[in-house]
Order: sequence, then structure tokens, then C-alpha cells
Amino acid sequence: MKAARIAGRAGGGKGNPAALQPDNVSLAAPRRRPIRSGLTRQDRATGNQPVHSLSAIEAAADFVHGYLQPTAQHCWPLLCRRAGTEVWVKHENHTPIGAFKVRGGLVYMQDLKQREPDVAGVITATRGNHGQSIGFAARALGLRAVILVPHGNSVEKNAAMRALGVELVEHGHDFQAAREQAAVLAERQGLHFLGPFHPLLVLGVASYLLELFRARPDLDTVYVPIGMGSGICATIAARDALGLKTEVVGVVAENAPAYALSFAKGEPVSTNAADTLADGLACRVPDPDALALIRKGAERIVTVSEEEIMAAMRAYFTDTHNVAEGAGAATLAALLKEKHRMAGKRVGLMLTGGNVDSDLYLKILGGA
Repeated sequence: MKAARIAGRAGGGKGNPAALQPDNVSLAAPRRRPIRSGLTRQDRATGNQPVHSLSAIEAAADFVHGYLQPTAQHCWPLLCRRAGTEVWVKHENHTPIGAFKVRGGLVYMQDLKQREPDVAGVITATRGNHGQSIGFAARALGLRAVILVPHGNSVEKNAAMRALGVELVEHGHDFQAAREQAAVLAERQGLHFLGPFHPLLVLGVASYLLELFRARPDLDTVYVPIGMGSGICATIAARDALGLKTEVVGVVAENAPAYALSFAKGEPVSTNAADTLADGLACRVPDPDALALIRKGAERIVTVSEEEIMAAMRAYFTDTHNVAEGAGAATLAALLKEKHRMAGKRVGLMLTGGNVDSDLYLKILGGA
């Protein structure tokens, strides 16, 4: 019944912007109640992460559902047989930008516009999905958005961001270099700088976990990919707010192990490179606030190889006919790696995105 109520709130009621095509999005969705995140002014300034209450997550979900329908969670028979257990896939690859991050962008940008109505615009760095999230939200709320990406970034993700009206700037050899330049340009141009991790991003993202946990409160374990940490921290926040005992397991790429190394050591550990086909996992400098929450609320972190990620991408297509980008498929890769450990468990997988360049995807499907 709870899941049905969530779906009902997001339906095509009068004036619901979810029915609009992207070219027509110009107004914020009417909020059914204020989003009271519990953030102090200092929290907003420093990015400190408070504990999000259930009422705050529900209010954020109400706002997000004005722009997008709740995504489905499906139990695919072939995938269950492959994994040897009951598996529920949360399809965040079916949002308007093909990734979960749109939820955090909407909540953050709405809060920013209320706090700083005269803000000139926002600037951030991304490998793709975070930039699409900010582009989608900026367009919906009438704000300028400048997005920095590293040279050699996904051609199709770049095109998707440009289609949302962002000003795309290419800089540096990786995400960290692009992020540092974004901070410089923010000062020069008087733009609001937004990093990839912030309590309001976590609050918005938690809306999809609210959907999942209310539909399937009986999950024993959920696997969540870790980029900069908003997804796994939102998972922990929603689980705790609902009082569930579900274990949360993070997933990183072996070629981008910063969070796994940091989790084991108990303090941020940076790496010199993060060279993985899974753009959403390509982190080499962990966020200290995110790490603190992960160490407190996650059971463990699993590392998966590039070969295991590609095999999981193929398995998703074979078993469900869904396109999964590298980060989105990493959770399945981790489950298959821990297949014997998970036997007899009820498992949730976050398919966090489906944005992968077609030429790369074709090579992966072909086994290259």
C-alpha cells in the first residue's frame, strides 16, 4: 500500500510538469509541502552531512515526483537464476536523464534558488550524469549552468548535457582536474560552485531509496555503486530513517579504488589515477564527509574488475534487455562475485544509469 501511495503522488495530476517534454520545461513543480532538510546555514556552507529525517526525505520525494515518475523495481527471472538468489533491480536508468542523479540536482537547485534568488548561475564538474542532473534542474528552474568535463569525456553524455542547455567546457585529463578548474571559474565569473557531494544532493537521491524500501522493505542486502558518495549515503539515510536492517554494500572499480582504500584505512586515501570504463566510479579523491557516513553505515565495499563490469553489462542486456552503463552494472558484478555469500538472500541492485556511448557498448556486447 505504501508503494502505491508513492506512485499515486507522482501521477499525471493537474499541472504536473512530469508530462512536459524537456524543451518545454521552464517552471518549478508545485511543492506539496516545504522541504525541511534540517540543514543549518553552516551545514550548507561547509557541506556537513546531518542525519536526514523520514519527513525530510518524504518531502524531497514529493518535490522530485513533480518532475519524474517513481522508477520501477523488477525481479527478473533470468537474472535471479544467474545470481542464484532473489534479485530486485531498481531501474534508475529510466529517469528523464537515464540516471539517479537528477533527483539530487532538483532538490539542490530548488533550495539554492530560494536562498539566493539573484544567483547568476551554477558551475560544476562531471563525467556526465551529475552534469545532466544539474543541467536538467537548472533548465527547469530557470538558472544558467556551466559544466566542466575532462578532455576525452563521453561524446554522448556531452551531447546530452548540451541538449539541456548547459555551457560545456572541456578541461584537464580527469574529473579532479576539471573540478579544480570549475572552482577557479566560479570565482572569476561569480557563479555558485557545486561539488559532486552535498547533503541536499543526498536528500534528493534518497527519494529513490524511499521508493525501493517501501516497495521491498524485506531486502537483506543492497549493492550500491560509489562515485563520490551521494548514492550510498542516500541509501544509508533512507534505510536508517525507515528503521530497516538491510545491509548496504558499496561497490567500486579495481581501477578506481579510492573509497575502498579509504574505508579500510579509516581516513581519505587518494589515488594517482581512476582509469575505469565506469565513468560514474572514476573517483581518485574521496569526500571526507561521505567517507564518514559510509564507514558508519555500510557493511563493506566490494571491488570489481573491468572484465567483471563488462560481463555484468552483457548480463543485464541478455537477462533484462536493459542498457546499463559501467557504474550501473557494477552492482551486479559485485553480486555475482559474492554469489555464494548471497545464496538464499533477497538482494537489491541499484541500476543507477544507462548512459554509455554506443560504440563502446557495442564492443562490450561483442566481448571486446
